[in-house]
Amino acid sequence: MNDLLAMASAAAPLAGGWSVHGLWMRRRLSAARRDPLSGLWTRDAFEERARKTLAMPRSAVYLVDLDRFKEINDTHGHAAGDAVIRATGRRLADWAYLNDAIVGRLGGDEFAAVAYHRSRAELEWALAGLSLALTHPVDIDGRPVAVGASIGAVDIGPRADTVDLSQVLRCADEQMYTAKRAGLPWQLTTDLTPQHETVNGRRAGRPGTGEREAA
Repeated sequence: MNDLLAMASAAAPLAGGWSVHGLWMRRRLSAARRDPLSGLWTRDAFEERARKTLAMPRSAVYLVDLDRFKEINDTHGHAAGDAVIRATGRRLADWAYLNDAIVGRLGGDEFAAVAYHRSRAELEWALAGLSLALTHPVDIDGRPVAVGASIGAVDIGPRADTVDLSQVLRCADEQMYTAKRAGLPWQLTTDLTPQHETVNGRRAGRPGTGEREAA
């Protein structure tokens, strides 16, 4: 018995050390999947979590693109652009907490979210709240800088079939672009079929496709 107690006592610090090491590793892995500027999930981490949310009976996909972001960078400098991305990340995180949503930064000034909702009215309320949160001025060196955002959303609805996240993100992107061109804060659809062709996986006319969409 004494030998067993001695062995247990000797093993306790080692077990405790492995426990601390495991916790440290989990935190490191989680941090590595966070975008360092916005603090949100990276694209891969977002998509992994978003697919689980899309398995729920009613959910929606949101795509957010900041307005005049290049103008802010050109006028106030890249440090100001970084400040806008950080502020947008905090606002999206706060909105996600209130709406039990998964939010990620897809790249540049483009963000995406997936959230469960109980009704069309609740979804529209969430959209209005998100738009309001993202359009407050950002304080940069003591000066308020106006920030805008265009949002496209797709209401998945109570569907039993499997939803293709990439396809729904394309639909949300189209709705976002429609809202941006019309000067609207957001645009919502229930259609899960993209209306535009893609180039290199992106809607024709988007930056990086090498093509321009007709005005």
